[in-house]
Amino acid sequence: MRRRLLTHSRVALLELELTKRRMSAATPMADFLTKSPYSPPSWASHLRPLPSHTFSLAHRPTPIHRWNLPGLPNGTELWIKRDDFTGMELSGNKVRKLEFLMADAVEQQADTVITIGGIQSNHCRATTVASNYLNLDTHLILRTSKLLADGDPGLVGNLLVERLVGANVHLISKEEYSSIGSEALTSALKEKLEKEGKKPYVIPVGGSNSLGTWGYIEAAREIEEQLKCRTDSLKFDDIVVACGSGGTIAGISLGSWLGALKAKVHAFSVCDDPDYFYDFVQGLLDGLQAGVNSRDIVSIHNAKGKGYAMNTSEELKFLKDIASATSVILDPVYSGKAAYGLINEMTKDPKSWEGKKILFIHTGGLLGLYDKVDQMASLMGNWSRMDVQESVPRKEGVGKMF
Repeated sequence: MRRRLLTHSRVALLELELTKRRMSAATPMADFLTKSPYSPPSWASHLRPLPSHTFSLAHRPTPIHRWNLPGLPNGTELWIKRDDFTGMELSGNKVRKLEFLMADAVEQQADTVITIGGIQSNHCRATTVASNYLNLDTHLILRTSKLLADGDPGLVGNLLVERLVGANVHLISKEEYSSIGSEALTSALKEKLEKEGKKPYVIPVGGSNSLGTWGYIEAAREIEEQLKCRTDSLKFDDIVVACGSGGTIAGISLGSWLGALKAKVHAFSVCDDPDYFYDFVQGLLDGLQAGVNSRDIVSIHNAKGKGYAMNTSEELKFLKDIASATSVILDPVYSGKAAYGLINEMTKDPKSWEGKKILFIHTGGLLGLYDKVDQMASLMGNWSRMDVQESVPRKEGVGKMF
């Protein structure tokens, strides 16, 4: 089994490298950080309001390749779209939303961006980097435990990037966050900054509003175009993605429904319950005057486990096993829980997935692993001091160290 998985992994990596070469040839770097008028897909041109402009922040199109996870039902093909490759500091699904949100901030002549999320928020990190590229100040409201809200938050994972590029960090306890809410917190900070003469632009949790939804409407068009370029007539039956704030699943579900994909979208929620997200996604769809019911275009599964950004030992072992078997590194908060939930669903009801061609969207979040190093340490046992026999010749100065 191990040898077979490694062989599949090498094939996948070769496919990925070839795809990356094609992408680099097709996407000139001169387009990066360029603001351009936006033209929607023809099948989405009836939505309102239409974005006027977009900023090129993501390295697109992101590659799609086979992903041979262990434990798939008979005849099931799993593919993966690498939205963890949208950049480095800007990596992950949040960047697609920010392409529209940052263009709007610039249109409104903002000089400051406010956003909010958890202490290891990928969205807050990506927003900080994007804002800094565009010479906008960033103020982050980060949710943490009551014990840590009054101290230095540290330099672990996403926090390191945020603080390196100069974000203004405002800590709030989970208890205060729960009783006040994200909208009231961002509004209060906006009012304070306006009194200081700033022109702040507020981006909600995860960039998930109707404007941000266009990021994954556009991703649906991108997948369509990638499939058209293939010679094997590949068509996906299902699309699987993590759900943390709702904007990504709203966009990809609507895009698949309206466009040529027509794949059934499965969202694995990593925080709130499915009913909450059905209602939230409906609000985003209504904000676009889409005229569709959220329950018709997406199936939402509960994958939160112990809670948002909290992991069981089984989930973390799953991440390690998948990385060892396929070289795909999942994050513990979003895609890791979604993949874990998908395999559990397939184990419970393999007949429903047999023979299907499934696209899993990897939404990024690598830096979140740094917050789990203590929990994962016991899984990393493959190390030892190198034992060099006395018979190996030795000579001073041979091994130069620069």
